[in-house]
Amino acid sequence: MEVRHARKAEELVDQESEDLRGTEEEGDAQIPGGGDQQRPGSQEEEKEIAPGRIPLSPPAVAAWRPDYIPAYLSNGLIGLRAGPIPLIEGLAIVNGLAAIDPVEQGEGFARGPYPIGGDIDVDGHQLSRLPRQSELVEQRHDFSCGELSSRFRFRSGETTASVEVLTLCTRSLPSVVLQEVRVRVDRPCRLMVTAKLDPTGIQGRWLARETSTPGADQPVVDGSMLWEVNGALSSCGAAYVTRFDGGEGVERRREEHDALAPLATSYRLDARPGLTYVLQQFSSLVPSQAHHEPHRQATRLVGMAARRGFQKLRDENRRAWEEIWKGRIKLVGAGPRWQALADAAFYYLHASAHASSLFSTSMFGLAFWPNYHYYRGHVMWDIEAFTFPTLLLTAPEAAYALLEYRAQRLRAAERNAALHGYRGLQFPWASGPRHGEEVIRLSAPHLVFEQHVSLSVARAFAHYVHATGDDDYLREKAWPVLEGVANWLVSRAVKSERGYEIKEVIGIAEQTDPVDNNAYVNMAASMVLREAAGFARRLNRPDAQRWDAIAECLYLPVDAARGFIRNHDRYSPEEQGPAAATPEALAGIFPIGYAVDPKLERATIDFYLGRAGDYVGRPMLSALLGVYAARVGDRTASLRWFERGYADFVEDPFSETNEFSLKRFPDKPRVGPFMANLGGFLMSCLYGLTGLVLSAAEPAEWCTRPVVLPEGWGAIEVDRVFVRGRPAHLLARHGENRASLTID
Repeated sequence: MEVRHARKAEELVDQESEDLRGTEEEGDAQIPGGGDQQRPGSQEEEKEIAPGRIPLSPPAVAAWRPDYIPAYLSNGLIGLRAGPIPLIEGLAIVNGLAAIDPVEQGEGFARGPYPIGGDIDVDGHQLSRLPRQSELVEQRHDFSCGELSSRFRFRSGETTASVEVLTLCTRSLPSVVLQEVRVRVDRPCRLMVTAKLDPTGIQGRWLARETSTPGADQPVVDGSMLWEVNGALSSCGAAYVTRFDGGEGVERRREEHDALAPLATSYRLDARPGLTYVLQQFSSLVPSQAHHEPHRQATRLVGMAARRGFQKLRDENRRAWEEIWKGRIKLVGAGPRWQALADAAFYYLHASAHASSLFSTSMFGLAFWPNYHYYRGHVMWDIEAFTFPTLLLTAPEAAYALLEYRAQRLRAAERNAALHGYRGLQFPWASGPRHGEEVIRLSAPHLVFEQHVSLSVARAFAHYVHATGDDDYLREKAWPVLEGVANWLVSRAVKSERGYEIKEVIGIAEQTDPVDNNAYVNMAASMVLREAAGFARRLNRPDAQRWDAIAECLYLPVDAARGFIRNHDRYSPEEQGPAAATPEALAGIFPIGYAVDPKLERATIDFYLGRAGDYVGRPMLSALLGVYAARVGDRTASLRWFERGYADFVEDPFSETNEFSLKRFPDKPRVGPFMANLGGFLMSCLYGLTGLVLSAAEPAEWCTRPVVLPEGWGAIEVDRVFVRGRPAHLLARHGENRASLTID
């Protein structure tokens, strides 16, 4: 046992933790709570009032319900679920860490050691053993800076310990998470405060556990570990450092001898009322995909974090979030509830991606909870189709990282195409993080026909070039993807008397049987071929004419009697069920941008919105329904569809967007934040309602349509988007002929 004397007790002044409670200004910046709040579009909210400066955060949680999911914190490399008492309940996901899924027996995400575990012991009574003797005071998730503040009490006999916990995932050093625990007692007692790095409850095994540092007389860190995940596909390195302020006579102890025990550092002392005892914990998690000795690299990184200091890293994290929030999508006149919904979506999107997200992100970002893990952390079409577009204009470095994941795995896409009998690049429906190979579950064999992911990937690369104007990126990164996907389409399309057809596919509706000429697939394929042809001319490459010819002649199924675009060849207006109500053809209009005759567009929108009541509440396209209503000038319907297609998906206590609307489907699990839904809503606001269409044209020409906004919304404004490497201001006022995009 080591005994160390920390700072003198006089330095630990009796103070309130203002950082944990939030400033008065921040405390006001919350979603209005209670059942009496106004519905969006009410008369009171129709006044065109610009949102405040500070992003709106959820109200503090004072009573925890069993159906709640713990708060999700992330920086794009590490994702945490931190329970109402984070020391004893939570889990961690590490970007790129892959294991064998125990159910499907295929590659999926893996949990890492919990990096912010801990314990409180008062006179021999441990919080971890007596959780029912604890009481939540409040938990507050501050979206402005990505911090979680938790306050609780722990009673031991006549003594009560009041505990405040501050947790954050740093963006300036994204392999590191920080936690500060502040403890006060109301009477003299024997107090022990513990920090842990804990793999308890996760599948895998220890490969190394170290509490000393090779070649050093004194340990550089409190401890490090190497954890092999289930199936030995990868391993996770972890290391941690603690700092404690507790006055004289503090005993410090580390668990050094039990080779299978969680890494833990405890500080024991005689505590007195009127003083605050502070434990700071720095933890690093590194996957073996990022370094061949991840535990040693974690030791280096957490050592750097400790030397830089808790407050400096916290300040850097706050500044990083201040920069991110300059791209906030402001819904002028929509009222605080809608602005809070937009802020929550914006927060979770940016929390789940980073310039260092080398393994992209997944359907729920880096969030996981054991009640549901259907998607298993795979990279799917939703990332490029729904997550990428907003990041492209608000955080282009993070958007670059998402594309880099694909760019580094082109050989896997090439092999996948060859295995299917095609040329070029066919990206897998569910991409495994290690090599980018197909890892979709075997229990759904029809999903091998769901191949439109390649169109989303190619379109994202094209839009990156349009947004940045980066010719080097076009030549080195985007062109191989666009050429590869165009060649895949050439080998995939079949020439017939109707033009070119793409047969035997499954589209967004995910029917169990493949269809021919899915409208969304053919519309997206046509747009990708046109993009590829345009870049071919720009680079003086061949094939442009051939690609343009195929794009022009790709068959689009149109109902002759009613004049709307059918979802696929055998689609019938009399068809019933969720698949029939899925507005796949509308997704070809937005977000894909396939241009059709105004009369055909109107008829198609009217038809699918007419049956959208059978679809709304389902994932993916529900969040776009309000855009379609706005395109035909129906502001009331636009607001109603955004309410049912997005607002109804958002759940307490931390405004996470569910996969399904629980109002419509109450038996579905509570799970979020679902990136396709929240990304779809943000994309609707940033692109769909503003009429913003990225292209090779000058940015002044990107605003293409009259601005029609939902009822009560006066304008959509973004103070900073990045256009051709420069900041720009976007303003779309309802009723104006075009939105304005002003480059600084």
